[in-house]
Amino acid sequence: MYPPAPPAPRRDFISVTLSLDQSDDGSKTRRRRSCWRTWKQLSRLQRNVILFFLAFLLCCGLLSYLSVADQETAPNGRPAEEQKGRPAQPPVLPAPRKADADPGQGPRPPPQKPQRHVRRGPPNLQIRAPHRDAEDRRQEDGRRRDEAADEALQGEGPPRTVVSWRGAVIEPEPGSDAPSRKAEAPARPSLQAPRIQNQRASPNERQQAVIDAFRHAWAGYRKFAWGHDELKPVSKSFSEWFGLGLTLVDSLDTMWILGLKKEFGEARRWVSEKLQFQKDVDVNLFESTIRILGGLLSAYHLTGDALFLQKAEDFGNRLMPAFRTPSKIPYSDVNIGTGVAHPPWWTSDSTVAEVTSIQLEFRELSRLTGDKKFQEAAEEVTRHVHSLSGKKDGLVPMFINTHSGLFTHGGVFTLGARADSYYEYLLKQWVQGQRQDTRLRDDYLEAVEGIRRHLLRRSEPSKLTFVGELAHGRFSAKMDHLVCFLPGTLALGAHYGLPADHMDLARALMDTCYQMNRQMATGLSPEIAHFNLHAQKDQKDVQVKPADRHNLLRPETVESLFYLYRLTGNRTYQDWGWEILQSFNTYTRVPSGGYSSISNVQDPHDPQPRDKMESFFLGETLKYLYLLFSDDRDLLSLDAYVFNTEAHPLPIWAPA
Repeated sequence: MYPPAPPAPRRDFISVTLSLDQSDDGSKTRRRRSCWRTWKQLSRLQRNVILFFLAFLLCCGLLSYLSVADQETAPNGRPAEEQKGRPAQPPVLPAPRKADADPGQGPRPPPQKPQRHVRRGPPNLQIRAPHRDAEDRRQEDGRRRDEAADEALQGEGPPRTVVSWRGAVIEPEPGSDAPSRKAEAPARPSLQAPRIQNQRASPNERQQAVIDAFRHAWAGYRKFAWGHDELKPVSKSFSEWFGLGLTLVDSLDTMWILGLKKEFGEARRWVSEKLQFQKDVDVNLFESTIRILGGLLSAYHLTGDALFLQKAEDFGNRLMPAFRTPSKIPYSDVNIGTGVAHPPWWTSDSTVAEVTSIQLEFRELSRLTGDKKFQEAAEEVTRHVHSLSGKKDGLVPMFINTHSGLFTHGGVFTLGARADSYYEYLLKQWVQGQRQDTRLRDDYLEAVEGIRRHLLRRSEPSKLTFVGELAHGRFSAKMDHLVCFLPGTLALGAHYGLPADHMDLARALMDTCYQMNRQMATGLSPEIAHFNLHAQKDQKDVQVKPADRHNLLRPETVESLFYLYRLTGNRTYQDWGWEILQSFNTYTRVPSGGYSSISNVQDPHDPQPRDKMESFFLGETLKYLYLLFSDDRDLLSLDAYVFNTEAHPLPIWAPA
């Protein structure tokens, strides 16, 4: 018999399986369909709310990522708030204000101990790293500085100026000190501090004419091109080059020197609120250095306003990628937003003038910020070019390769475009550094002798001394208007003890540059002139080819007139400058505002306006004319300041 069956196990639950004609094969199909079904069962309002919330989270995440990326990709690798410029304490030109006004209301951060001197800098250069305060302290100081600047600009008293190449009215006062510092701060060697005049002399008649010309030019820029690079006065519009308010920044120190308080105040507010360098744009290293960096540094020195130094440091950092080349010879162009530098599209070369005419500005930026990288990068180029072969008695070719670091297109020598300011900056770096670097002086002296030996000739019939060009041993009697910087440079060198016959050559070349204007029907020089070497009946010394007869409102002739008058006292140079200003007013002034370059200096009835006012007309040409006409020959002393090739004054370093 079989044993009885065990009792059935007790069940505590009931399992029920419902099937809707769908197989459950363990896949994710059913779950996906359930989610979609749930989504479809939601009301339209509920679905919209969920979608909006997800989009909001996505936007927040994207903005956070971009913010972090901006800090990580900043040119100097520091967060944005740490990249703001920091005020140093150079001698400053007081803001236009009453004699008893005090612009220095806000406290300034004390400097830290000076860093060790840069390897190749002159022994009198001391670099100081400014002290960093907390963020709230920086904001408070900035607010106070802005209030003080606005107060000063609204003052009713006559404006003051500073001793500078092109600066405001101030003279060096023996025994004057730099702005006071805390007792515990280490003393910095004083820059030759300018003496502040209690009362600035009223502009004379000729200076007032320059002020009127500037106001007319500025009115056109303000109305038709405000915040843009350059004015197109005929079409009442503007053109962009870098998109950085080029004319405005280039004109800051001119407005300060001319005492234009209202115009300067408006420009300063634009710089404070609108000038931003975080943008995807290529800039030319040379042009942006001499115009923007130089303009900001000179505005800082004349006003003492830390805003301009902050902007200058930010911009300088964005230019540094240009030096990342195998040879350390910088590329010609750099993108200030992405940090990508490159040569121009048609060549891998840079021009010699461009890479050797940024040193004054980069050296001064290092001195003010305490960051020696700017000076080291620029001076590495100077040392490299000093040691290169391929020169001809101190004369340099026009091009240099950024990969090999060697001169290219050898055998062509000129003091015009692509080489001119190389010679100018040899002398001016030597002057800036208190004449300590003898290699700069020796290279300059050798170049002057090379000019005499290879490029100097005299024309017929008036025996005008001019500087031509040499191409593979063949002389050309071609002289750019740009070469008219040379008389002023030669006179400055003679002032600092170089051979006296340099001044004789400066006077002779000054006569020639004046005749380049005088012999044109409009009284304005062509861009390029050719000189007669052989006497011919009814021929003038200066001949102009149709492609070269334009005038771009350039400053070189009036620049040298300023130096020659300042260093000789000969009022003839003032009279020549007055003739040129009248010619500008007659043939280039646009009634609606602004001045225009012209296409034909030989036709006074139809000079053919080119519809462009270069930034250097306000930044250089009118500034030099104002200083040329000054009754006070100590205004902006050449013993206290050296001017960059865009006419922005920078202080000569004081001995340690």
